[in-house]
Amino acid sequence: MLIRSSTVLPGTRTDVAFGTDDGLTLVGELSVPQNRPVEGALVMCHPLPTAGGYMDSHLIRKAANRLPAMAGLAVLRFNFRGVSSPRGRSEGSFGEGIDEGKDLAAAMSFLHEQGLPVPWLVGWSFGTEVILKHALDAGLPFAGAFLLAPPLHRATADDLARWVGRPEPVIALVPEHDDFLRPPEATDRFRAIPHARVIPAEGAKHLFVGEKYSHLALGEIVRAVNPGRLPLPTEWPEDDRVN
Repeated sequence: MLIRSSTVLPGTRTDVAFGTDDGLTLVGELSVPQNRPVEGALVMCHPLPTAGGYMDSHLIRKAANRLPAMAGLAVLRFNFRGVSSPRGRSEGSFGEGIDEGKDLAAAMSFLHEQGLPVPWLVGWSFGTEVILKHALDAGLPFAGAFLLAPPLHRATADDLARWVGRPEPVIALVPEHDDFLRPPEATDRFRAIPHARVIPAEGAKHLFVGEKYSHLALGEIVRAVNPGRLPLPTEWPEDDRVN
């Protein structure tokens, strides 16, 4: 059967909660491969809460629903402070991309405590700003930063400069028709980080709407994190699907 927007592939999914250094409890979900080794890990940072972003934003949800089975990846997704979803509400209130740095650090610490592989940090839109501004302050190792549709609104030139000479790869997947930052401008802005790589997402818009663009985005994440699992399938056996 064709993989569609609502497809959920096999995996072990557990509701989780973890605390921040400033005393808040955040809620999320940890998805891991079912009955097979974990080959890599992702911490997913969702889009702007004040524009409807949360842990169920479609690319974040699809990563959790598909990549444990497709690519052997553990996926931690969570609500930033003050954000609600069917999983529940994270305590606190919107921190303008500043206090959310504590949320990212808490998520990285939680994943580290699970004994999972050193994660890639994957952000979408606002989530990319949190990673660029705060990942280097978390005090925990991470394998790389994958940035989906980075707007570079909150991330300043000084923030980008801190990544110069770092060992972690920085990869930006930039939609051709993005509302905020398109590939030519992104290429220019990311020259501030000599080892950063900008990948144009041909035909895509900021929200990556449509299965074609979801597949493209997830495929590029896997290309960075666990390329031996490419190409990602577009079909899955009917008797091995959850939904």
